[in-house]
Amino acid sequence: MEFFAISLLNGLSFGLLLFMLSSGLTLIFSMMGVLNFAHASFYMLGAYFAFTLSGQIGYWPALFIAPVLVGLIGAAFEQLCLRRVHKYGHVPELLITFGLSYLVLEVVQLVWGRNVVPYGLPEQLQGPLFTLYGTQFPRSRAFVMLVAVLMLGAIWLVLTRTRIGLVIQAALTHPDTVQALGHNVPRVFMLVFGGGAALAGLAGVVAGNTYVTEPAMAYAVGTIIFVVVVVGGMGSLAGAFLASLLIGVVQTFAVAIDASLADLLRLAGVQVAAGHPMEQALRLTVSQIAPMLPYLFMVLILIFRPRGLMGTRED
Repeated sequence: MEFFAISLLNGLSFGLLLFMLSSGLTLIFSMMGVLNFAHASFYMLGAYFAFTLSGQIGYWPALFIAPVLVGLIGAAFEQLCLRRVHKYGHVPELLITFGLSYLVLEVVQLVWGRNVVPYGLPEQLQGPLFTLYGTQFPRSRAFVMLVAVLMLGAIWLVLTRTRIGLVIQAALTHPDTVQALGHNVPRVFMLVFGGGAALAGLAGVVAGNTYVTEPAMAYAVGTIIFVVVVVGGMGSLAGAFLASLLIGVVQTFAVAIDASLADLLRLAGVQVAAGHPMEQALRLTVSQIAPMLPYLFMVLILIFRPRGLMGTRED
């Protein structure tokens, strides 16, 4: 019971962090049809901006200012660069965002160096929040979970209960009609791209000191957030939320399981004879193959349900 409870809490914490990262990417794709390869770079910028601002004005003001700065950078990139290549199709969009990711990486290394920066937790988030079965659950991870839930609620309220949210949803399916009604659709696109970048920046602010802030942090999460978006369904915010929790919980449980594949087969009543060609492969433990599981899950989803768990978008 202790193993299940602790692993579940850790899995939910990791899954909600994945949702914070994938929500902005999902909004950008659902609105603009753009797969932003630089999305994880905005996450990294959020962490580094918060590290710098925390040393000057404190963590809590940085929590609000750093995502805004990242959002402004994202909006400027959309207006000055991405908008110019949008008419040429998906390949130029992918290439320009791919180039941006490398540019951000080089700038981060020039400004902050190649080593881990000492981005620490504020005093209010240090220590355990509670103890369960003798294991302490950190306040910082609970804070990540709280921010992710608040983010989900805020996105839902904006999209369903505000005028700008209605305009965004209308521009998603009927951009020409929205333009004819007097709304500036390119400006709406810019706001959505900047908002998606700000959400990634917020994830960086709250996760950078909970985990680690270094130049490789964007690469560490860059691929898995695309897995989340594909598994959940391209453009589906609810699907991204469900896929984030599933992948977070499954991978956390897999990392914590030290049994080998052969042990699992024996539990299922299957014996592997000595000298069998698969004997060596079955010596691998579940924790060793845990990093592969999200990608295996994605492959299965693409084979049996190409639209994802809750996806509706055709292209």
